[in-house]
Amino acid sequence: MKFTRTLAGVAASALVLTLSACGSSQKTADQAAPSGASAAGGLVGVTMPTKSSERWIHDGDNIKSALEKLGYKVDLQYAENDIPTQVNQIENQITKGAKLLVIASIDGTAITTQLQEAADRKIPVIAYDRLIRNSPNVDYYATFDNFKVGVEQANSLVKGLGDGPGPFNVELFAGSPDDNNATFFFNGAMSVLKPLMDSGKLVVKSGQTDFARAAILRWDPATAQRRMEDLLTKTYTGGAKVAGVLSPYDGLSIGILSALKSNGYGTAGQPYPIVTGQDAEVASVKSIIAGEQYSTVFKDTRILADTTVKMADAVLKGGKPEVNNTKDYDNGKKVVPSYLLQPVTVDKANYQKELVDSGYYTAGQLK
Repeated sequence: MKFTRTLAGVAASALVLTLSACGSSQKTADQAAPSGASAAGGLVGVTMPTKSSERWIHDGDNIKSALEKLGYKVDLQYAENDIPTQVNQIENQITKGAKLLVIASIDGTAITTQLQEAADRKIPVIAYDRLIRNSPNVDYYATFDNFKVGVEQANSLVKGLGDGPGPFNVELFAGSPDDNNATFFFNGAMSVLKPLMDSGKLVVKSGQTDFARAAILRWDPATAQRRMEDLLTKTYTGGAKVAGVLSPYDGLSIGILSALKSNGYGTAGQPYPIVTGQDAEVASVKSIIAGEQYSTVFKDTRILADTTVKMADAVLKGGKPEVNNTKDYDNGKKVVPSYLLQPVTVDKANYQKELVDSGYYTAGQLK
């Protein structure tokens, strides 16, 4: 699927970032930022995790297009979820003379050496959507409010289950343990679900309520499908049924639904449980329209890309971009100044307004 829209159309509705002060007790943006003269038309290195998820394709394309419109050269790379590949890509971008790096990391702890190399050459770094951990050499972070993403998912799950007293059998899935966002999603969801579990309205029949057991490495749909099949085989016997599944990502949701279908769900007599998601990927939106997946959390990557490009442009011109959070994103070495955007829950009732009317997808793409 290709976007037929341009970021110019998005800019009118996107958040406008202005220059504002933002200090750091570690390596400061002042030390890292190149002069406007040296950065004009310079090379920006952009590294994305994989093309296997359509959202990262959109992210990369949007950032590249917007930076090029501002006169920068862009080296856009995808690592296909292979850490050594991403390490090499970043090293190559540094060697090529990149003036700034935008990194959506595969493993937020695996590139500290490369970030030190960047710092030694005064190359600023913007972490894109995934916080880079255990390094003081991360200047800014652009993302969505990831705790709120989890809250939105949990609220949608509860809404879908309905107003009855329960108990409702639910199962919990979490994202990749090497992705800092995954814990924010899970903790946000649990802030809503834990009180309902404590009251007995929700029951995790498998007993697997901690992040470590719910986590799916590399956000792999096949792993999620196998785990769901295992839960059904070992836990849901003797007529017990799953009423809801907390899924943090659409790719996992598709795998979960596949396992449920193989176990007899998805019929008039045994409908699918309430299954959440994230990223509003085409396959999942179609599934929502078909009455299978219940909801997804939409993060408009056009606005995230636009925000990141404005950040990069400000830094490359020797200034400081606007941030709206300077306390929550501690990467283990420093609190990274961040700009947080707001997510939106999408279900069958509002997908037309949020996704089609906004121009994110065409109606034809969702048929």
